[in-house]
Amino acid sequence: MGKMLVVFKREYLERVRSKWFLVATFLGPVFMGLITVLPIVLAARTKSSSNLSNVVVLDATGTDLGQRVAHALQATTPGSPAPQVRVVMADKLSAEEDRATQQVVNREVQGFLVLNDSTLLGRSLTYAGRNATSLVDVESITAMVRQSLLDMRLEKEGIDPARVAMLTAVKLNATTEKITDKGREAGGGMSSFFFAYGIAFVLYFMIAIYGQNMMRGVMEEKTTRVAEVVISSAKPDALLAGKILGVGLVAITQVVIWIAAGIAMYRVRAPLLARFGVSAAAASGISIPAVSVSAGLALLAFFLLGFIFYASLFAAVGAMVSSQEDVQQAAMPVTLLLVSSIVFMQPVLINPASTMAKVMSWLPFSAPIIMPLRMALISVSWLEIGGTLAGVALGCLAAIWLSARIYRVGLLMYGKRPSLAELVKWIRMA
Repeated sequence: MGKMLVVFKREYLERVRSKWFLVATFLGPVFMGLITVLPIVLAARTKSSSNLSNVVVLDATGTDLGQRVAHALQATTPGSPAPQVRVVMADKLSAEEDRATQQVVNREVQGFLVLNDSTLLGRSLTYAGRNATSLVDVESITAMVRQSLLDMRLEKEGIDPARVAMLTAVKLNATTEKITDKGREAGGGMSSFFFAYGIAFVLYFMIAIYGQNMMRGVMEEKTTRVAEVVISSAKPDALLAGKILGVGLVAITQVVIWIAAGIAMYRVRAPLLARFGVSAAAASGISIPAVSVSAGLALLAFFLLGFIFYASLFAAVGAMVSSQEDVQQAAMPVTLLLVSSIVFMQPVLINPASTMAKVMSWLPFSAPIIMPLRMALISVSWLEIGGTLAGVALGCLAAIWLSARIYRVGLLMYGKRPSLAELVKWIRMA
């Protein structure tokens, strides 16, 4: 026990003092805050160009559609030069397009819009200009042409477009509420969805990163012969246990700091977004579902057990190989087990109560990610949570038993990567 604590202390202190841990721990929340806030700010500020109406409208439809589109464009950007409408014949359209192109090249206008028989049939329109790559501008122009064409068709049928617009302008905003054993949670629907996705992603990310750190650390100690010195004073089992616990506590430390920073940023989100012109309604739409103490402890237990499961397997892989070339191939089976959980994330997000989701919640290699995902989405009985935790714990015991035997023999074995038969022999020898 004493040797294990020494290894545990060394692994933890060495990693938390590294500059990369400090950078990832303190800049990670900043990065996550940026990718959370920036889309909201950009969405609030996204609008079409201020000179959107400074275009040439080539109307080859034989109707007044060009004039209608020009009025709509001018009403959208009244401070911009008015559109130039040219009624042209179909056989003269190519020459007019060349003329309009030269105007764009000379910066007299921003672009030109072509309306023809295909536009009248509601099939297509053509826009060419310096802002043709702006999705917002192109969508605005397309919407104006679509509405102008609809108005023209309605008038032709003797229907008042304004009356139709008034009757059909119905916008509904869906408000979702999640119901748990404690009752209703306002705004819990979409909030729970994104919260669940975030939990699953963080669990996967931390297990993958620190599990592979464990593997590379073991391999480096083996290739540099440090392991020979360490084993002379500590048993391989104590060394393996100390490493897993030390690296696991590093991961927990980082996650706790991230959660604290996330809560702090969440509390200042409204005034922060207000400085960028985001309305209070949009800012208040972001919410974090309530997590009880028991649920939080269950999530922590899934993370710990999942980390121990994969860290044991990755440590065994690190003890098996002696070069960087072999480590990726040797780690492929363990990596595939972990990635399989992410592959099934989307189906579980769509239907967390499905048979597949329940089965994945009971498998030791996927339960540490899938079960927390389901817990954040729907109400799961504590009997099922306890059963899956017990299943993951049994999986951990099996992984530790297997990895410890490979670790004992493989740590002092050098040369080529062992075959499956040789691995079986190592396990029997240990």
